[in-house]
Amino acid sequence: MSVLVYTESEGGKFKKTAFEVASYAKEVATILGTTVTAVSINGGDSSELGSYGVDKVLQVTNDKLATFNAKAYANTIKQAVEKDGAEVVVVSSTTDSKFLAPLLSVHLNAGYASNVVALPESASPFKVKRTAFTNKAFNITEISTDVKVIGLSNNAFGLRENSGSAEAEVFEPSLVDADFDIEVTAVDKATDKVSIADAEIVVSGGRGLKGPENWAMIEELADVLGAATACSKPVSDMGWRPHGEHVGQTGKPVASNLYIAIGVSGAIQHLAGINASKVKVVINNDPEAPFFKAADYGVVGDAFEVVPKLIEKLKEFKSNNA
Repeated sequence: MSVLVYTESEGGKFKKTAFEVASYAKEVATILGTTVTAVSINGGDSSELGSYGVDKVLQVTNDKLATFNAKAYANTIKQAVEKDGAEVVVVSSTTDSKFLAPLLSVHLNAGYASNVVALPESASPFKVKRTAFTNKAFNITEISTDVKVIGLSNNAFGLRENSGSAEAEVFEPSLVDADFDIEVTAVDKATDKVSIADAEIVVSGGRGLKGPENWAMIEELADVLGAATACSKPVSDMGWRPHGEHVGQTGKPVASNLYIAIGVSGAIQHLAGINASKVKVVINNDPEAPFFKAADYGVVGDAFEVVPKLIEKLKEFKSNNA
C-alpha cells in the first residue's frame, strides 16, 4: 500500500502544484503509516520531489505524452496505481487534473473527492473536508471504495519541505492507439510570467480599463508583486487579452492567496470562479459594483489614479525593505 501522487510539469519542469500535492501526500502517508510514490510524465528532476516527501518516482518518458491528453494520462496513472498497490491517489485541482481525475476514478472504480482543503478528518472511515456550492460552504465527504482519489484544492495546503530523497524508477505504461483518439490542434497559453494555476497572487483587469492599451499598469503591478495577470470574460471576448487569462466560472478557477480585481464589476460567474481565493481586493469607481459585497477590501476610486499610486508605494516599500 502507498499514497500515489500525480506531479504535473511543463517544459520538463515541475509546476508548483506538483510540490503542493507531494507535500499533502506525505502527510497523508504519515497518517496511514506508508510511503509516497509519484508519477512523473516527461517531468523534471526527481530529486526535487524528494525534497517534498516523495520516496519513489515512476518516471514516464514518452513523446506521445508531450501534450496533455486526459485519456492517455489517466490510463498511465491507473497502471502506476496498480503497479504500486496504491490505495490513495492525490492530484491537484488544475484544469488538466480536473479532466483527468474522473476518468482515473472510473478506471480504478474509485471514489473521487474534488476541491479538498485539508488533511483527512479520519483514516477509517476515510473522510475529507472539501468546498461546496462554488466555495460558499464546506462538507465532510466519506470515501468508502478500496482506492480513493483526492483532488487537492490549489493553495489550500501549501509547500512543506522534507529532508528525504526520492528513488527514480523508469516506468513504461502500455498505451494503445485508442488512448490517443483525441487530437490537440492548438494550445493557447497566457502571456504572463507566472501561470494563473501556480500563482499565489493574481492581478485581474476588467472592462473598466477601457482598452488593451491600458493593460501596461496591470502588468506593472503584477510584476512588482510577482503575480499572474488575469481578466474577466468580456475582456477576453473582446480580444483585449488571450482567453488563457480569462478567470471565472466559465474560465480558469482561481484559488490564490491574494486576488486583486481592477475595473471588474463582479458578475456572479466571475465571483464563483475566484471565490476560493483567500483575500480579495477590488478597485472600482462604482461603489455599487457587486464585487464590493464579496471583497475583503475595497477601494472606491479611479483605477487610473489608484493603481499608479499603489505601484509607487509598493516599489518604495520593496526598496526600503530590500
